[in-house]
Amino acid sequence: MNLMKQIRRAVIPAAGLGTRSLPASKSVPKELLAVIDKPLLLFVVEEAVAAGIDEIIIVTSKGKGALREFFNPSSSHSALQSLHDTLQKIRVEFVEQERPLGLGHAVSCARGAVGQQPFAVLLPDEIFVAEGGKKSPTHELIALYEKTKTSIVSIMEVPKADVSKYGIVDAAKTDDNLYQIKNVIEKPQVEKAPTNLALPGRYVFSPQIFNYLESARPGTNGEIQLTDAMSALAKNEGLLGTKFDCLRFDAGDKADYFRLIVHAALKHPEIAEKAKNVLLKAAEKIKNEKI
Repeated sequence: MNLMKQIRRAVIPAAGLGTRSLPASKSVPKELLAVIDKPLLLFVVEEAVAAGIDEIIIVTSKGKGALREFFNPSSSHSALQSLHDTLQKIRVEFVEQERPLGLGHAVSCARGAVGQQPFAVLLPDEIFVAEGGKKSPTHELIALYEKTKTSIVSIMEVPKADVSKYGIVDAAKTDDNLYQIKNVIEKPQVEKAPTNLALPGRYVFSPQIFNYLESARPGTNGEIQLTDAMSALAKNEGLLGTKFDCLRFDAGDKADYFRLIVHAALKHPEIAEKAKNVLLKAAEKIKNEKI
């Protein structure tokens, strides 16, 4: 373990019901849905490991025992070697969210495991692929936190039509790619949104966020919103935002999940050529209106 590194821990909230992925997620946790031969959760874990994280806290719920089993592979099959190699670099701890009380509550469940150190949060249905020498959002956030000593989150511009799907920040640009966040609003109506800068599910927080989560009041559907605690953090401790520069896929969105599968297939060493041929034939059929 890298004891000298300030940010060593990451929280992955995986207690959700996966309603956007039903019926596939009815009995299989959405975090284990496959992209060719890699589950979504492994993409996120590998992102954390590549950013220097060596302790991962997974917030889970009853009925998701498959998540624990995934991190306890008993087989020595050669196809599992890359997974074994990743697991050698990290310690995985599970905490349980007893009731589905929102993302903020899920993160707060990890307080005992995180302790009094800054930590990253990665949402497992948001998949980022950094290629061509680019760095993942988590890597960039950790580097900026260690430079500024201020909680910082990834942000992105979204079309006005999509504003109501995301947490939206009220922020002003202060540097090349750095924004000072004044407020965070959970899924506002477009006419009430201060900007079109959205939260795509990558965060690095100081441990103070737990104090604001503890005092946060339940909002819509009785849930504790992470965005409410972020607003309090912004007003009292400071909160920064930065845009990422890599590919992003929302695996909870069916079309984007398909886009991720296509991207992965075209990069896969075993099936890339076959995948290309399949796509070319499908494109030809679409062009000729045979589909």
